[in-house]
Amino acid sequence: MAPKAKPSQPPPPLEDLFTTLDRHINSFSFDNAVKLADQILVVAPADEDALRCKIVALIKDDRLDLALSAIRSSRTHLPDFDFLKAYCLYRQNKLNEALESLKTQERTTETMLLEAQILYRLGKMDACLDIYQKLLKSKIDNLEINCVASLVMGGRSSEVQGLLDSLGVKATSSFELAYNTACSLIERKKYTDAEQLLLSGRRIGQEVLMEDNLPDDEIESELAPLAVQLAYVQQLLGRKQDAIEAYIDIIKRDMADESSIAVAVNNLVSLRGPKDVSDSLRKLDRLKDKEAQNFQLASELDLKLPAKEKEAIYANRVLLLLHANKMDQARELVSRLPDMFPESVIPILLQAAVLVRENKVGKAEELLAQFAGKYPEKSKVVHLARAQVAAAAGHPHIAADSVAKISDIQHMPATVATLVSLKERASDIEGAAAVLDSAIKWWSNAMTEDNKLNIIMQEAASFKIRHGKEDDAAKLYEELVKSQGGIEALVGLVTTVARTDVDKAELYEKQLKALPGLKEIDVDSLERTSGVKQVDGPAHVGVTESHEEGKNKTKAKKKRKRKPRYPKGFDPANPGPPPDPERWLPRRERSTYRPKRKDKKAAQVRGAQGAVVREKHDVGSSSNNSNPKVSLAAASKGSSGPSQQSKPSSKSRKKSRN
Repeated sequence: MAPKAKPSQPPPPLEDLFTTLDRHINSFSFDNAVKLADQILVVAPADEDALRCKIVALIKDDRLDLALSAIRSSRTHLPDFDFLKAYCLYRQNKLNEALESLKTQERTTETMLLEAQILYRLGKMDACLDIYQKLLKSKIDNLEINCVASLVMGGRSSEVQGLLDSLGVKATSSFELAYNTACSLIERKKYTDAEQLLLSGRRIGQEVLMEDNLPDDEIESELAPLAVQLAYVQQLLGRKQDAIEAYIDIIKRDMADESSIAVAVNNLVSLRGPKDVSDSLRKLDRLKDKEAQNFQLASELDLKLPAKEKEAIYANRVLLLLHANKMDQARELVSRLPDMFPESVIPILLQAAVLVRENKVGKAEELLAQFAGKYPEKSKVVHLARAQVAAAAGHPHIAADSVAKISDIQHMPATVATLVSLKERASDIEGAAAVLDSAIKWWSNAMTEDNKLNIIMQEAASFKIRHGKEDDAAKLYEELVKSQGGIEALVGLVTTVARTDVDKAELYEKQLKALPGLKEIDVDSLERTSGVKQVDGPAHVGVTESHEEGKNKTKAKKKRKRKPRYPKGFDPANPGPPPDPERWLPRRERSTYRPKRKDKKAAQVRGAQGAVVREKHDVGSSSNNSNPKVSLAAASKGSSGPSQQSKPSSKSRKKSRN
């Protein structure tokens, strides 16, 4: 018998469903909210509120792909769907698509704030600041924090204090504003002021967050950016060891957000440099996407970090791989950087560094030259890098050609000196002279307070003297004397003209001031002398005699005689018997020594190796008071037979076995 079918339960009223949906959203149970919104859409497919609640719950639950899918598949297109779509794309770092989606929206406070955030991520700070300036009239809470951050990122740190003054806001009104203002001070190289502001911001943040009853780990995570920035200021102030310890502590405790950890790791790696390369690579691996085979930042870091910070991490990774001689990994990573950072010159410089490390200097020079020709607005750093590579490789003509292409620094003394040196190494003397002439012409027409014409002309004159162009050097010195009137120029003119025109040199020589202490010296008589002559015999004797008299006088000085110091209890008037003259000799070498042996008739032989041994009957007839060393020497003189070598003595000597 077939079971009876149960009658279907009617769905609950929509009011009850919406009440439950509201309860789920307020309790942050977004997964249940999505499920309940789907139930409502089954009952009422065209309900706009249920659809909007579902999309917002998916966004809050970080399920951005599903939220975008729900927006695109919806038959009903609500007015704020483009805004929600733009927000989802912004969260996915699809910034250009997000900006395009906002174009159809009405210019409200919400859309303008989102647009400013997107422009900030894209690095378009001027457009971002324009929007914030318009929004300042809306009295939005804490908007000054974003404004200061945009000014700092846009390279306009000098305007931060003026903005705060116009708004009537102090930098210590919140720890976020203190952090951003400290960043502006760092950009202006006011490191001590930045350190004090960061310390104040950390104290304010601890007080505020403790009032909100946040746990200690969350407070530390919130204030981690200030801790990292404090370590960076210590690094800039030269307290490198303190900075290293702070970075290591932040990394080990692992209580900061991902961005702060990444910045701490990157700063630590750059501060260490080529030291501890293996450990630095391991620390950078912590930032890697675990699922990626090659080095790639984790998705959270890729979304949160600005482009400059990400580029710095990848660049440090390449440099560490070069130091570790891991050329395959360096080559693979550097090949991906141009696509990741298309507007930067760092990838091309790293590619050139890899080629130089592989001893492919020619390819590195060619690569840099091609990039400079393709992007002339970014070519300054590239030309300098090419010049450095070529100069280190012994290609001075290529190095000089690269430096000469940087037009805005051609007249600077350092550039002129570099070009002249490179052209001299390349044996292009005429080219070096042309560089100096061009610099002189530029500084002659320059209307600047800090004019370098004097320095350039003096160096040009020295160069021309060095290469045998005295007439040109004299003209330069003469112009310097007429325009500047310096002593150095006048001396250079006199010494230069003296080689070709003595009368003219004497004319200018009269302008030189006399040296103090030389008034009584007759220069003419000194010039007529032929030098110091050797003194004849009598004069030499006189000098010797006077020297001897001086010696005798010094010898005539009597030295103070000190009383001799005697041992304790010694009376010099009654000294007693003289000490034994053999007291410093070992006992066995004294004349009174008698060996203790079974065979008492056998004399013990002592002495240096190779000494001659006396006969037994000579030993017996020798005097007891005679020195054995003297007796052995006398015996060796009278002996006609072969000498017998004595054996060295030893207390632990073993008996021979027959």
